[in-house]
Amino acid sequence: MLQTEFEFTLPKGYVDDEGRLHRQGVMRLATAADEILPLKDPRVQTNPAYLTVIVLSRVILRLGDLPDVNPRIIEGLFLEDLLYLQDLYQRINGGGGYTLKTKCPQCGQEVTVEVTNPGA
Repeated sequence: MLQTEFEFTLPKGYVDDEGRLHRQGVMRLATAADEILPLKDPRVQTNPAYLTVIVLSRVILRLGDLPDVNPRIIEGLFLEDLLYLQDLYQRINGGGGYTLKTKCPQCGQEVTVEVTNPGA
């Protein structure tokens, strides 16, 4: 069965207007519409970097106990959390894994490790 939703925990968390911290959430797989429709948004046309904000606000189903995840919420994330969500989005929607170069903890030799898609 295809996994379409992925739970996550933000490194820092979103602090709402009342000072409550929201860290746990759920992101779903993106659809073609999630990538295409935001291109019509005037904020994206003015600033292409805003595409990330719109797309993430579409694919994040839940963040803590917030009633809605909208662009304003994504704008209010700490940078570390935004980068975390961008990476998660790429991993679950990219269709594959990625490669890490690291050192073996036992011998110290550099090795390449394949990390597979968590949804695969």
